[in-house]
Amino acid sequence: MDDEFNSYNINADDAACAIAREVKAEKLAFLTDVEGVYRDPQDKESLISELRVSEAEKLIADGTIGGGMLPKLNNCIDAINNGVSRVHILDGRILHCLLLEIFTNKGIGTAILNDVDSKYYHEMV
Repeated sequence: MDDEFNSYNINADDAACAIAREVKAEKLAFLTDVEGVYRDPQDKESLISELRVSEAEKLIADGTIGGGMLPKLNNCIDAINNGVSRVHILDGRILHCLLLEIFTNKGIGTAILNDVDSKYYHEMV
């Protein structure tokens, strides 16, 4: 609400991205109702487990990414371009999804990474 008691609808992903940028967060996680980013949303086998910013930008440019995933992925790119080390898109319907991402070798969902870091931490195990 503002000073005149007007209420506003603010997109939660936009707000989370802005907060992560401002507090210089190491990681940002978006919990959603899909398993992550797909090359083909109709093919559950096409889940992308790791996506570099440049690859994400190509998928957006060629129209592969659309619908509700488009603004979410744009927020991921924005966060990384502004100092967040990695962003995760996880299926919030999965029990303990954050723990599974952090404490398992394979992880779950899609990790969006900058183009500079050579390895994703799951590759170091």
